[in-house]
Formats: sequence, C-alpha cells, structure tokens
Amino acid sequence: MQRKVNRRKLNATKDESSQIKCNERSIVANRLQRIATIFYEKRKIYFIMYVITEKEKVMDKEIFSLINKEKNRQNKGIELIASENYASKDVRKACGSLLTNKYAEGYPSKRYYGGCEIVDKIENLAIERAKELFGAKYANVQPHSGSQANAAAYRALLPNGGKILSLVLNDGGHLTHGSPVSFSSHLYDFSFYPLRDGKLDYDLLLEVAKKERPDLILAGYSAYPYTIDFKRIKDIANEVNALFMVDMAHIAGLIAANKHPNPLPYADVVTSTTHKTLRGPRGGLILTNDEELAKRINSAIFPYYQGGPLLHIIAGKAICFKEAMSDEFKNYINNVIINTKACRDELYKLGDIVSDTDNHLFLLNTLASFNLNGLEAQKKLEEIFITTNKNMLPNDTLKPNKTSGLRLGFAAVTTRGATKDDAIAIAHLIHDYLKGNIDKKHAKKMVKDIVSNWKKIENI
Repeated sequence: MQRKVNRRKLNATKDESSQIKCNERSIVANRLQRIATIFYEKRKIYFIMYVITEKEKVMDKEIFSLINKEKNRQNKGIELIASENYASKDVRKACGSLLTNKYAEGYPSKRYYGGCEIVDKIENLAIERAKELFGAKYANVQPHSGSQANAAAYRALLPNGGKILSLVLNDGGHLTHGSPVSFSSHLYDFSFYPLRDGKLDYDLLLEVAKKERPDLILAGYSAYPYTIDFKRIKDIANEVNALFMVDMAHIAGLIAANKHPNPLPYADVVTSTTHKTLRGPRGGLILTNDEELAKRINSAIFPYYQGGPLLHIIAGKAICFKEAMSDEFKNYINNVIINTKACRDELYKLGDIVSDTDNHLFLLNTLASFNLNGLEAQKKLEEIFITTNKNMLPNDTLKPNKTSGLRLGFAAVTTRGATKDDAIAIAHLIHDYLKGNIDKKHAKKMVKDIVSNWKKIENI
C-alpha cells in the first residue's frame, strides 16, 4: 500500500514537472512575441495591433552596438554642423524598408526590370511632391548625392564641356564648384568671382563675368550666411549670354518654407541635397522648368552617371517633401533663423568676431577671437560634446586643413527643440570654454543641462 502511494506521488510529481515545463515554454513563447489582436468593425474599419515584448534579435551585434553608441553620441551632444540634421521616424522607416530589395534601372514606366509597378508610384509621388514644393515643372529624384546631382546638371547644361564661373572656394564655394580635387575641375574650365567684405558684390560679379565670358554662372554656396539675389545673377548671366545654375543644397529648407527667395523662376537648372535644412534622407535632387534640359538631365543621371536608383531613399525623399509642405515645417524653419541670429548676436555682444546672418548659419573667426585656428577650436569643443566643423573664411590665410574659423548652424538642434534661450546659452558656453573661462567638467554639465529638455533622436 505504501508503495502505491509513493508511485502515485511519483506520477503526480512527473505530471507537475511536465506541466511546469509546458507552462515555461508557453511563457517564453509569449514573451518572445505576444500578439494582441483587436478586431473591431465599424464602417468597415479594422484595427490590428501587434505588441512585441522582446527586443528583436540581431545577427551582427558588433554593428548594432556601434549604431547604439552613435545614437547616444547624438543624444548627449549639441550638433552645430550646418549641413547636418535629424530625419523623422517616417523618413528613417522608409530608408530602412524592404524597398532596398528592388532593382529598378530607368524611370517610371520605362524600367529595365519587371515588378516595378509599385516603386513607379513611389518615385512618381516623390517627383510630383518635389515639383509642387519648389514650383518646378520637372524633377529628377534619383541622384544619390548632391555631388552626383551637380555632375548630371553640368553634363546636361554643357555636354561638350565649357567654362563655369563660380564663387572662390575659400569664400564659401563647394568642392564640386571647381575644386582641384573634384571631378568638376577636371571636366570643366572654372574661373571664380570673389566676395567683397564677406558678401556678394553683384557689380564685381558682372565685371568678372564680362572678363571671363563663361558658358555657365553658378550660384549657391556651402558657407554663405546671407540672402542671395538670384534675379540679379540671372540678369548678369543674360548680359554675358551664359546659362545660370543654382546649387541650393544648404538653403533648400528655407526656400521650401518661403524664408529665402526661390531660384526656380530664374535658374536654368537647380540642384539640391535633401538631408540638410530639408531634414530628409541623404541624397540629391535636380529641378528645371525646361523640357529639353529635363530630358538631358534624366539621361545624365541614368545611364550616364548612375545605375539603379535607391528606391528606399527616394521613398524617404517623398516623405520629406510632404513634411516640408506642412505648417509645422514652416514654423521650424522660422525658429532655425531666430536661433541662429540669437547665437550670432550674443557672440558678437561678447566681443567675438562673427559674420552676420540671414539664414541658418554664420561664421565665427576663432583665430581672431580666441587665438585658436578652426581645427583647434573644433577639437576643443568636441571635448565637451559640441560638434562643429572648421571652415575657411573669406580671404583666409590658413590652409583648408586648419582654417581660421568655424561654420555654425542651428538646423539640427532646432529639430530637437532648441529655443532662443538655448541658443544664447550655447553662445556663452562656446565663448567661455574657448576663452578658458570655464573648465571641461563645468562645460560638460552645461551641455547636459541644455540638451536635457530636447527630444531624443530616436523620437523625432
């Protein structure tokens, strides 16, 4: 009898153990992915909600660890590089989507591959939104970068080569505007017009244009803090029988928000990037109102310079164009201008040598203000998590790898929620730290206090 009792207990123990294991497996499965489905029918609307309770497993832990570190770096710092910004969740989602799987050489309805009926609609949406945003008749959204957009524009405008008149590189020009290290200077003959007292002098530009007799005049700059008179430059181009091209990469967001004059009514071709003040994915854009030029631009992009387009990036561009049409974006750009001006004015009041500003950036002469060249100032600010970039100043006597100053911009930090008061505080922080008035520990705490109320990068 005792043996039977023990056997029952043993069997019960086995059953309980089996049940426990079953329950444990069930709990693990539920924790990996619990799907809560709410089905509700009203006016034929269905809601399905997926709740994932476990972190997604990744194969390449090394890469994703580095991505996480970069996220932390961006979150804890003050980003003042004028050409940087933070894309929205929707843009990032599109750029990381399965659209990266699709090959689609060619253009909508004229592809070299099948299965493009959906991506055709995506690219057409991007094209139509770009045209609407900037008031253009034609748009090419396939350039992988601003440099490739410029290369294709030159090819379309000057298929047999020619002379291009551009801003002196040290005064705020771009590498693809005739730098000796760029393809541009190897394929085209460049001459240059200078700034006068840090600003465009249109009479001087006309004088240089008459002397050089260029085939193309190029405007749009990487470090120019003032409003550009595109109509005046178009008049100069007409006077010397030259074509006119604008690279609006840095001010595209301001133009979209009607905070800077639009070059489209005057320029033969306009190029841009989509990742600076537009807050989109990294990529390029070409616009024109001329049908024949539009055909040449398309051919210059594909098949001359590029192969298959990046449809996941084009989807991100389409989203950023839609975002840029919103009242929220217009308000954002207005705040960028306010913040930039506030920081510049405060540095000026503190006795530092700065340019003025009409847009999202200004120049700080660190050599004259702090006895630090641009590279030294950049590295010193990076010690306290303020990111900037060294930049040539008009009439700079130092080489590009050192420079006499910094280019400071407020597009990125304003996306995170920086206010005018923050911009003034940043001015004091930069001034005091580069002057040696505060130590690194105190400066880091000030940075931490400033960013504590801003949005996290992952939540933008």
